[in-house]
Amino acid sequence: MSEYRVTRRSALDSKPLRSDSISISALPEGHVIQILGKDGGPDLRSFLSEKMGDGAKFAVRIAAPFQWFVVGDRALSPGETATMLEALHPHAAGVDQSHGRIRLRVEGSTVERLLAKGTGTDVSMEAFPVGHSTTTLIGHIAAHVTRVGEHAFEIMVLRGFAESLWDDFARMAQEFT
Repeated sequence: MSEYRVTRRSALDSKPLRSDSISISALPEGHVIQILGKDGGPDLRSFLSEKMGDGAKFAVRIAAPFQWFVVGDRALSPGETATMLEALHPHAAGVDQSHGRIRLRVEGSTVERLLAKGTGTDVSMEAFPVGHSTTTLIGHIAAHVTRVGEHAFEIMVLRGFAESLWDDFARMAQEFT
């Protein structure tokens, strides 16, 4: 065992941005597990929902064909992570991305207008219903976007880009704050 201890610090020390029409906040740095299914294999979304836990602890996000993210607000212990990854065998493999990804929540009555400033993805309710996910660019930053409510989105980015995306959102939100 090492005598050195890992010091955890938040990737975003920013205070939430809030107005009557928009709110931008950092979600807890819980867990992000990337699941890699077998090419041509079955859709594992229901399997992941059953094996990974209930919706209060985990959410399953489609990332790409045969790939998903399992996300939650609570950090998992190494034992919990190992148990989760073992439960995937032989259907899929998993990679803990918790240390490398940050989730933001962007919500409010003007959220679609705000996101339209940074991405070419159509995030209207008709084209992007609740539960829908995609990977896209917001400005120059690759982001995984999930609609989690009628006027609410979860945005997941690599940790090193979180502060830059926060600054971009703050600028894009100026007309709404």
